[in-house]
Amino acid sequence: MTDQTAPAAPPITGEVLAAVGEGRHSDPHSVLGQHGFEVPGDGRTHTVIRVRRPLAASVDALLADGTELPLEHVGWGVWVGAGRFGPTDYRVRSRYDDGPEWVSDDPYRFMPTIGELDLHLIIEGRHEQLWKVLGAHHRDHWGVSASVAGTSFTVWAPRATAARVVGDFNDWDGTGHAMRSMGASGVWELFVPALAPGAVYKFQLRTASGDWIEKADPMARRAEVAPATASIVDESVHDWNDGEWMRRRSETNPHTRPMSIYELHLGSWRPGRGYRDVADELIEYLHWLGYTHVEFLPLAEHPFGGSWGYQVTGYYAATSRFGSPDDLRYLIDRLHQAGIGVIMDWVPGHFPKDAWALARFDGEALYEHPDPRRGEQKDWGTHVFDFGNPRVRNFLVANALFWFEEFHVDGLRVDAVASMLYLDYSREPGEWLPNVYGGREHLEAIGFLQEATATAYKRNAGIVMIAEESTSWPGVTAPTSSGGLGFGYKWNMGWMHDTLEYIQNDPMYRSYHHHDLTFSFLYAFSEHFVLPISHDEVVHGKGSLVHKMPGDHWQQLANTRAYLAYMWAHPGKQLLFMGQEFGQLSEWSEERGLDWWMLDQPSHRQLAEFVGALNRTYRDLPQLWELDDDSDGFEWVEGGAAQANVIAFLRYDRARTPLLCIVNFAGMPHEGFRLGVPAAGRWIEILNSDATEFGGSGVGNLGAVEATDAPWAGRAASATFTLPPLGAVWFRFEG
Repeated sequence: MTDQTAPAAPPITGEVLAAVGEGRHSDPHSVLGQHGFEVPGDGRTHTVIRVRRPLAASVDALLADGTELPLEHVGWGVWVGAGRFGPTDYRVRSRYDDGPEWVSDDPYRFMPTIGELDLHLIIEGRHEQLWKVLGAHHRDHWGVSASVAGTSFTVWAPRATAARVVGDFNDWDGTGHAMRSMGASGVWELFVPALAPGAVYKFQLRTASGDWIEKADPMARRAEVAPATASIVDESVHDWNDGEWMRRRSETNPHTRPMSIYELHLGSWRPGRGYRDVADELIEYLHWLGYTHVEFLPLAEHPFGGSWGYQVTGYYAATSRFGSPDDLRYLIDRLHQAGIGVIMDWVPGHFPKDAWALARFDGEALYEHPDPRRGEQKDWGTHVFDFGNPRVRNFLVANALFWFEEFHVDGLRVDAVASMLYLDYSREPGEWLPNVYGGREHLEAIGFLQEATATAYKRNAGIVMIAEESTSWPGVTAPTSSGGLGFGYKWNMGWMHDTLEYIQNDPMYRSYHHHDLTFSFLYAFSEHFVLPISHDEVVHGKGSLVHKMPGDHWQQLANTRAYLAYMWAHPGKQLLFMGQEFGQLSEWSEERGLDWWMLDQPSHRQLAEFVGALNRTYRDLPQLWELDDDSDGFEWVEGGAAQANVIAFLRYDRARTPLLCIVNFAGMPHEGFRLGVPAAGRWIEILNSDATEFGGSGVGNLGAVEATDAPWAGRAASATFTLPPLGAVWFRFEG
């Protein structure tokens, strides 16, 4: 038994005891736990232990050496005892009048789980692995002479006056799990021993006005399934098997490799499938179609399914709609092992106003800009991040790294970049605040984007950052070292708008819109482009891709094949939204699945098989991707045949091997259509969108044409071609 002649413990004021007892003390560890103290004239070591056990009849501290220290109740549920011993591990035994005794560990006997360097980096806004120090982490944490398994909680809430952890483990009463302030960092911390993965929790924060609010953890790595909103302690046990993919990726420049992207909304691709269930079927389908990459609409946690994931509340949590975070890791791992890259949509521009999430997180504007002229996104009813706050920027930059490093994604497509670049985006005069120079450019957001892209590329070789940027902002894909935004690719929204405008015209009138077809070639090499026919183009009354086409059903499908062949031959990478590959007729809705039954219709299955042939031919032809971003890889053959509705151009690889691409958007074939070519000899027809195997009429060139030394249109050689109606043909020079 501990020496009972030890001096009395230092007294605690009633005000402090009340704050500790009510769980509103900003540094409960300074009161609770074990503390050494000195007695004047006595050179021996003394230790006081204080614990909070309200309603207990008696409380003892069970010390590591087997002795027991009786504790005395001093008020507000706080029990105190002192003895002549040094720092020690201990447990707490509580007895209650109406129940058995309860032995438990004490959260307040532990040192902080977050270090000084981490706190310094958080203050500076430069912690590149923020997710490893904030949030909830199951870990072994050292006491005095032994470690204990439990869960550490850390949260950034700089204007909170107190913080607690609440959850199913404490019946949602946080008074016994008050957190300590880590000073100027604005971080609050608590280690809860014996708490295992799977525990459900939130943070309770006391605002400057004295109100308590409950918030989900901004750094949570798992969340409850919506509409539930709490966070879940998560620990990954996934064993990655994509080492060969990751090695090759680190040695590869994506700009000089093929990239055709299948864009997919997981919830409506195969409704009811989770991350694990969908893996086999998705891989088999992508292999059949020949895609190199799949792009998922946002998979970060979001409360409203109708937002398609574009209103994020849990930036570090894979949505639980489809399974656990490890289930998503499994899916990505399997895709990589199957040779398929993974891109995910990322939404750092705005977030929803749900009271339990990021909005007014510690009672005041924290993640959002406090001025509504900068902090409100009226189009979507959301908040805009405060990009000028280094710690908010750090939250977002680290989030990009999190998806690359914890989930092995190969690319992030950044949503709504234009809304970040312009302070007057979707705002009337007087509704926006100019920058320090009086301009409309959002300088802080620009700095954030540059930091995000530069840091992502610095830390993760072979990945790609893609911007959905719908304006003519210069240098989106220029390096940050020269003032660019530093993206790897930019969605070519101009190409998308112009060509869809063109293709919807009846062939009789397309000659008047020929410039819509050719204009994109004027700027095709000003940025690194992805050509997108995305979810945005087949929803909200816009109709599916096939339904945009004029004519009867056969003509609609023929137009679609010709358009896709033109798209795949055009400089840039390609992206096609799910369902368009087999010509879904109905408009996409996230509330139901794709019309898979259409693959049972021969003409629609033939369209899907054409997309597969297109992708496989594309992958086999370095002319279409090796110099994709270089004007040396492109030459016009015929760009002015507006009356014929024909364009023709050459694509080259580094060896200067030519590929001739011809598209006839007229409703009739052209016989004997002469074009100049680089060399006389045999040109093999390697792709024909009008082939009968794809549902076409079978008009073509019997496999090849012979070019002669007859000059034409400035070229030394020429050949006559048969161009199928609403058809595209590709020719490889054989010599």
